[in-house]
Amino acid sequence: MARLFSVTACALLASALSACSASPFEQGPNDALRGYSRALEEKRIDDAYRYLSDDAKRSLSFEAFRRAVEENPAEVMEVAQSLTRPTTDPVVTAVVSMPTGEELHMVFEDGRWRVDSSAVDLYSQATPRQALVGFIRAFERKRYDVVLRYVTDADREGVDEDKPQAAPPADAAKPAAPGAKPAAPVDATAAAHPVPPDAGEGELTPALMKESWEGAMKDRMNRIVQALKAALPTATIEETGEFASMPYGSGSNVTLVRERGAWKIKDF
Repeated sequence: MARLFSVTACALLASALSACSASPFEQGPNDALRGYSRALEEKRIDDAYRYLSDDAKRSLSFEAFRRAVEENPAEVMEVAQSLTRPTTDPVVTAVVSMPTGEELHMVFEDGRWRVDSSAVDLYSQATPRQALVGFIRAFERKRYDVVLRYVTDADREGVDEDKPQAAPPADAAKPAAPGAKPAAPVDATAAAHPVPPDAGEGELTPALMKESWEGAMKDRMNRIVQALKAALPTATIEETGEFASMPYGSGSNVTLVRERGAWKIKDF
């Protein structure tokens, strides 16, 4: 339980910095930090709980918070005292969600809000969401040299055995012979590898990707990207360790994997 409280306290600390409601005069992060610390030291559980953000309160009820404080008095004092001695100055940040699903990060410095580097790095791979936004931007601008950054190392070196088949031949659209059983419709957003099906066993190149995605796979890729773009603003991205996934379209999922700190697309 002691470790649980420590983890909980650390997780809620960031929320406490921006949620000072005990006094209208406590405006800054340091003020909120000291107020939260004093409330813990003086066992004013009600006041300490008021410093938590609405989101933190939704994830941790007052009763659960009170129980954690009362059952771990030594850990509470340790946490409270450490909060009064921060090793670095507080950094106030904000995240603005764009209509496209893109997230713009801002930093409060010297009394002013400033735009973070995320506004400059248009093809970031720092998070799964940024990777998807960057991939879509590169695809729409036909920057296949950039699109290649979002392909996993294994796929760049050679397609594996479970790659999808190439697009159906042109004569597949001809009317079926009388009495013939109609072919099953193709789901444009069905799972697919982010590499052209005709990449063979050689290394994937921007030229090969351009040839396939603007040729046989053009319509399919356009539909997949449009479905991803439509889903991004409201979709929840589940992240587990080095893997992440996001639902989109009609029952489809895009999966990502982190390689050397950069998120890449594994499957559509």
